[in-house]
Amino acid sequence: MASTSAISLCFIPKISQRFHSNNHTPQLQPYRGAYGHGGLLHTPLSLRRRGRALRFSRLAVRVTASSRAEGGSRRPASGRRVYRQSQTQSSSLSAYPLKQVASFVVPAGLFLAVTFVLWKVVEKLLVPKSKKPSNVEEKTAKQGLEWSFAAGTNLLSGLGAKIDRESKQKLNEFAKELRAFSVVDMSGCNFGDEGLVFLAERFAYNQTLEGVSFAGNGITAAGLKAFDGILQSNIMLKTLDLSGNPIGDAGAKCLSEILVNNTGITKLQLNSANLGDEGAKAIAEMLKKNSTLRFLELNNNMIEFSGFASLAGALLENKTIRDLQLNGNYGGALGANSLSKGLEGNKSLKELHLHGNSIGDEGIRTLIDGLSSHKGKLTRLEIGNNSISAKGAFHVAEFIKKSKSLTTLNISMNDIGDEGAERIGDALKENRTVKSLDLAGNNIHVKGVSVIAKALKDNSVIITLELGYNPIGPEGAESLCEVLKFHGNINMLKLGWCQLGAKGAEFIADMIRYNGTLSNLDLRGNGLRDEGAKCIARSLKVVNEALTSLDLGFNEIRDDGAFAIAQALKANEDVRITYLNLSRNLMTKFGHSALSDARDHVYEMTEKEVEVVF
Repeated sequence: MASTSAISLCFIPKISQRFHSNNHTPQLQPYRGAYGHGGLLHTPLSLRRRGRALRFSRLAVRVTASSRAEGGSRRPASGRRVYRQSQTQSSSLSAYPLKQVASFVVPAGLFLAVTFVLWKVVEKLLVPKSKKPSNVEEKTAKQGLEWSFAAGTNLLSGLGAKIDRESKQKLNEFAKELRAFSVVDMSGCNFGDEGLVFLAERFAYNQTLEGVSFAGNGITAAGLKAFDGILQSNIMLKTLDLSGNPIGDAGAKCLSEILVNNTGITKLQLNSANLGDEGAKAIAEMLKKNSTLRFLELNNNMIEFSGFASLAGALLENKTIRDLQLNGNYGGALGANSLSKGLEGNKSLKELHLHGNSIGDEGIRTLIDGLSSHKGKLTRLEIGNNSISAKGAFHVAEFIKKSKSLTTLNISMNDIGDEGAERIGDALKENRTVKSLDLAGNNIHVKGVSVIAKALKDNSVIITLELGYNPIGPEGAESLCEVLKFHGNINMLKLGWCQLGAKGAEFIADMIRYNGTLSNLDLRGNGLRDEGAKCIARSLKVVNEALTSLDLGFNEIRDDGAFAIAQALKANEDVRITYLNLSRNLMTKFGHSALSDARDHVYEMTEKEVEVVF
């Protein structure tokens, strides 16, 4: 019976035996295989015999059981014959070779098992399961918001819900800051347009916030629409920084329309915002009507001649703007010419920043003409990196002579040379208003710096002098230091990358001993080495009540120089230095340790903290 069950499990078709009255030959029934193909199964003769034996065996068992049920004790002879016959058939079944059965069953079962596994694999590969979105994802999709604080995090489905929660949590924290502080810096948070919409609604009627920075957050023109109506309600907000956001001309137009009637914001920062001429025109139209804005920053955009002309036209009508910054644009000589015409009729402008606009000598000439006719009082002029030569410096010098209000002049990173420096030096002898002068990177040598130094003998107004990136050398340092020993009122002197060397350090050290006004000295990148550092250290041992900040970075100073400076700090109990920069030198850990010990010693002896930067 065990072998029969095994055969049925191996998908052997059931054999139905129908006997005819003549030959008693079994008939084969049609079957349908595993793949739905019809046919006849040809059963071996041994299997047919075994099936007949099984049938007779079951019959014998039924007869015996029925006779016992009737309660008879004697067994009929016919019953014994049937039982013996069934025993004979059973013995023939047990004698059937098991190897033949196994040879048929094992390959068939193995084939079906492999087929089943392969079918499941193909089903998984070719028929992907439909993934049901999570509740958080469904909610985000319905709202149409995708919060992202890190690039690419929204590509990971497993992190989507987590990023969404964290982003909203951060925005809620930002909203609390907007209500708690008067000035909030949210630059570089990358919350995008959706985050701006969320935050804008939080300070519509905020009576605490006065300044906010949304710089570098991926805000576009679409996001700026969130300010529509809100800035009209909030009259406390004074400073709005949207720099570093790609708002473009469309964003400038949208924002300008909002700020036309705004009475709160006084400072607007749109640096590096992809603005062009069209955006500048929109802002110019806003300036004609806005009477609140005082400071406008449009640095590092793509504003050209046409945009400069529009802003110049706005200056003729605007009566409140005080600070206009257009650094890093493309105004050129034509833009400067247009701007000069607007300056002639303007009375409010105090500061003008025009770094890096390729104005050139001709543009400077027209600009200076406009400033000379300016009816207001310009206090700051920034015209660095504009390809100005000695010819252009002549016009600048003439303006210095005439100006009665200019306090800060930056003409750095041009090429005025010694001739231009001489002209400006002569003008400084007559000027008594300029306090800060920046001539860095102008190819000035000994001759030019000597004229500047002579002007300082009679000029006690200048307190900040920047001469860095000029090859004045040791001789230039000597001519400057001889004057600064006992003359002038300089408290900040910058001589970085001036090729002074150890010899120049001697003149600087000698000047430090006698000067009583210099508090901030920058000597970076001058190749002082240990010899120069030792010269400076000898002067630091002498009582100096003025020098508080000394920058000696990039000077190839080694441990010996560091030891000398450390000893000077320990020896002078009345040292005034609070900041000492020795970074980017060649000291080892021993030099660092010596300077650290000196710093600690000064604190223990005087309770004064000295910040030492290695």
